[in-house]
Amino acid sequence: MAQLRIALAQTNPTVGDLAGNADRLITWTRAAAERGAHLVVFTEMFLTGYPVEDLVLRTSFVDASIAALDEVAVRLQREGLGELPVVVGYVDRANRAPRVGQPKGAPLDAAAVLHQGRVVTRTAKHHLPNYGVFDEYRYFVRGDRLPIFRLHGVDVAIAVCEDLWQEGGPVSVVGQAGAGLLVVPNASPYEKEKDDVRLELCARRAREAGCALVYVNQVSGQDELVFDGDSLVVDASGELVARAAQFREELLVADLDLPVSTAEAGTFPYDAGDGSTITVERLMLSQDPVAPYPPEPARVAEPLSTQAEVYAALVLAVRDYVAKNGFRSVILGLSGGIDSALTATIAADAIGPSRVHVVLMPSRYSSAHSLADAEELVRRQGLTSQVVPIADIVTAFEKEVGLSGLAAENLQARVRGMILMGLSNEHGHLVLTTGNKSELATGYSTLYGDSAGGFAPIKDVPKIMVWELSRWRNAHTDPMFLLEAERPIPENSITKEPSAELRPDQRDTDSLPPYEVLDRLLDDYVEKDMGSRELIAAGHDPELVTRVIGLVDRAEYKRRQYPPGPKITPKNFGRDRRLPITNRWRETAP
Repeated sequence: MAQLRIALAQTNPTVGDLAGNADRLITWTRAAAERGAHLVVFTEMFLTGYPVEDLVLRTSFVDASIAALDEVAVRLQREGLGELPVVVGYVDRANRAPRVGQPKGAPLDAAAVLHQGRVVTRTAKHHLPNYGVFDEYRYFVRGDRLPIFRLHGVDVAIAVCEDLWQEGGPVSVVGQAGAGLLVVPNASPYEKEKDDVRLELCARRAREAGCALVYVNQVSGQDELVFDGDSLVVDASGELVARAAQFREELLVADLDLPVSTAEAGTFPYDAGDGSTITVERLMLSQDPVAPYPPEPARVAEPLSTQAEVYAALVLAVRDYVAKNGFRSVILGLSGGIDSALTATIAADAIGPSRVHVVLMPSRYSSAHSLADAEELVRRQGLTSQVVPIADIVTAFEKEVGLSGLAAENLQARVRGMILMGLSNEHGHLVLTTGNKSELATGYSTLYGDSAGGFAPIKDVPKIMVWELSRWRNAHTDPMFLLEAERPIPENSITKEPSAELRPDQRDTDSLPPYEVLDRLLDDYVEKDMGSRELIAAGHDPELVTRVIGLVDRAEYKRRQYPPGPKITPKNFGRDRRLPITNRWRETAP
């Protein structure tokens, strides 16, 4: 057996920032060298960021990615880090003639090994996901090579992300060819309660491959996706050795005792077990094992509760969206209700309360406690606030344009949206939209009103979870939160009956069923794709099934115009759930 110290760089790359990501690679590699690492592994497509979407269809972008890989290999050598092998993801190009149905230029979701100032080997993702948020057949072609490089006597194989999630392919080939360690760069988006699924998967694949496995995931917010880290190491039996925290950048170091290999170098074809052939390329970096050394204590991070991980995901998403898109501050309407209260709190935890601007916009129908609750939240959190009464503005509109009923109610929301967008335009704030998933599902929002904005932090959070997260945040703090106030959300905002306050004594239940009933039905219809018969068989009221399906289906056009927001459920509106707006299919009860 031979010892190896593996460093997992759980970091935050930025899409398209090749120079900045290269600088991050140098910084983290230096930190790994200082910890005595023998190998450092970065995440999938680290140099380019992930996902890059249609950028990969530009020849210039792929060329820049390939050039950046060569340049960073030279930089590592120049800065005295060349002896430490680095596994890093990037975008490459297949050397093949173009074919109909393939992406232009045949891009590859690739990974490479950098050592002694050069790129010593390259590989590419074999299994291309085309489900949920993934659309990789649009962008990439399949890789068919598996490098196994010998490092201090240990054979190390590389697979990329989805290759771990599918049967056959690189994992099957590693099991046949033999290796002491399988390293897997990942860009695995967050969904609530996904961490146990990952651990179980890594344990199973380690047993199938017959070797220890290193799973490295990034920590970042990228538009609607959040990446939570949760990198881990398991041994050949599938037992957990080390695990990084969620939603925090860190260098996770693990010492492993691994088998010494005597296999010969060369290239060998293997049946991948999925109808394809993968060529194994064996190469030598170093044969002699390192001298014995005292291992570091293994770090295994404690798992987060569901509320803690969801809240951390929302904070990270807002923080990265604001920072990476160059905004200095955010602005939102603060009504005194729970949705805007939670959104403001998330923003203050993400970027600091001094950069969060809120506007209180009471109308003729606003209750006294709504303004008081909003003012109390401002006081507790130290936000920058202003009051803009809208009653006279709405009256001026009504005087010139005859509106009544629902149109008159929605006018109030549109006036508020106009005020927020105007202040955004004047001061450069990013407008945060405060609607939740239950409202978005049923169309309980106003186009160009409360749906106006640039980012929607709780877009994928059902109403019941909004209350759960608010109560959780009032009971917890965390070093990653920039808001230091205890119990930052007034209790009355949490406990009072929800209302849009667009007419006298209005309540959400005037238009919607109770949220505990609605959210269960929406979960089955939206997340699980149940039809009306299945919904009724699952115990939902038939009349309510027909009503809610109608609300959801009719609101598709509204959702298409809603701002992006972080995905935290298995099926968010936008990247996951894609339905035609013009659509005559209707679910009907039996």
